[in-house]
Amino acid sequence: MKKAIPLIGLLLVSWIIVNNPLSNTYVASLKSNSVLVGANKNELYEEISKKADDFRIEPEDAKLDPVWKAIPGINGLEVNVDASYHKMKDSGKFNKKNLVFKQIRPSVHLKDLPPSPIYKGNPNKQMVCFIINVAWGNEYLPDMLAILKKHHVKASFFLEGRWTQKNPDLAKMIVEAGNEVGNHSYTHPDMSKISSEQIKEEITKTNEVIEATTGKAVTWFAPPSGSYNMETVKIANNYKLGTLMWSIDTIDWQKPAPNVLIHRVVGKVHNGAMILMHPTASTASALESLIVQIQAKGLEINTVSEMLSEERNVVYAK
Repeated sequence: MKKAIPLIGLLLVSWIIVNNPLSNTYVASLKSNSVLVGANKNELYEEISKKADDFRIEPEDAKLDPVWKAIPGINGLEVNVDASYHKMKDSGKFNKKNLVFKQIRPSVHLKDLPPSPIYKGNPNKQMVCFIINVAWGNEYLPDMLAILKKHHVKASFFLEGRWTQKNPDLAKMIVEAGNEVGNHSYTHPDMSKISSEQIKEEITKTNEVIEATTGKAVTWFAPPSGSYNMETVKIANNYKLGTLMWSIDTIDWQKPAPNVLIHRVVGKVHNGAMILMHPTASTASALESLIVQIQAKGLEINTVSEMLSEERNVVYAK
């Protein structure tokens, strides 16, 4: 009986709380606020969903151009509605600066195209690359590597096989600094004038030496002096190497004054530019200013592989 009295009291208090008009008002206000928040959420979410198509950018397939040969594709963009809502929900207002995008891959990739040389990247990718062919110029490499490191820039160094064998420490230094290495033949011949067997030997020996020295597999081939024929391109492709040329030449082997070299490049630089250079006094002297002026144009400088990838390096609303 004594246990029943507290139980009855507890039930009575609960009944009073539940049926108190103030309690009813509080519960009603909670429900009202919940409905309002839900409505606001639905309105903002629906607004983002409706506007998403306005900001969609279609992917571009890789293609063969009659002048520029193989051109890589580039990812498209579409709005990630859930992620965008999450960024806007605190303000409760639509703001295109807070849109979050996801990338959409194209249907045709470089690897799907027939073997063809590559002269430049996709014109809608705000990136350029330095192609640095190395068969000599050891005395300038340390300074060039230091400048690249200072500006957090990665480049692609195409190494001659003989040079790599004679200069393993420099080859390792290039890789340890985070740069990419590629194949520049073994003996620097005119690739358009040698036999198929010689082409294969030039490519395979260089691949083997570079990988043995640096631990890095090679994916790109830069023919000496830019001389090639389609047999060269096809054989390189058989070894899973893309053949690279360039769209801007520093002509640094002519020993131009640094300001001449800088003007030559900056005056022509474009989205997807592949900029050819060598370890020379002219390039070493001009490199820092070259980097600063290219970046001032809103262009990222990165490796060949990064530039020719389909990933967009700048993601923004139109």
